[in-house]
Amino acid sequence: MTAPQAAEPSSNGRQPHPVSCGPVVQLPTAFGDFVTQAWTDLVTGAEHLAVSSPNPPKDGKAPLVRLHSECLTGDVFGSYRCDCGEQLAYALELIAENGGTLLYLRGQEGRGIGLANKIKAYALQEAGFDTVEANEQLGLPVDARCYKAAAQILAEMGLHEIRLLSNNPDKQNRLATAGVRVVEMVPTEVPSREQNLRYLQTKKDRMDHLLNLDTETAGLPRTGTDTFEHEQD
Repeated sequence: MTAPQAAEPSSNGRQPHPVSCGPVVQLPTAFGDFVTQAWTDLVTGAEHLAVSSPNPPKDGKAPLVRLHSECLTGDVFGSYRCDCGEQLAYALELIAENGGTLLYLRGQEGRGIGLANKIKAYALQEAGFDTVEANEQLGLPVDARCYKAAAQILAEMGLHEIRLLSNNPDKQNRLATAGVRVVEMVPTEVPSREQNLRYLQTKKDRMDHLLNLDTETAGLPRTGTDTFEHEQD
């Protein structure tokens, strides 16, 4: 991981988003050896973490980058209501093998609505609403996340062109607006589970996520209160 560079206006005239960084330290993990660096969004106070492979990308390709929104239930407790924890593990494995960086974005729980509101949305989902409808019932945005700090962190790390590890094309669009060029979308789809299948179908149908779901063979339930959803990626 290179040392941070001085923030400069992008070619589209975007003003830099103020962030600050700490020292780079070693981070040996079950997924491989990484280096890590904490970053602070000086506007919101949110603290983010860059976890990077110490090795350059293979074959001269643009580095893999994963913007991973904080998900306490999935990342820490391994909840089957979502695919977040499994996507996190998959992304770290790919980055360890191929080079790149994972930005762990704190303060983005539940697509930016917060932990308490996410649990309220769960209750509505158990009453039959999908993940989009649940947020709307709470009077909250479907996706309240902002990627300005993430884009600035990538820029200061020298990552101006990336291969984005995501199934969500909206991330590509928002990063482009913020001055980061995504040269390739690399899927992070992990096997679905009975507990998160309806949620994944909603992301595909209503949020344009690039997922390959076979609802006929999977036997996706269309109604009922025994299926769960989540809100991430």
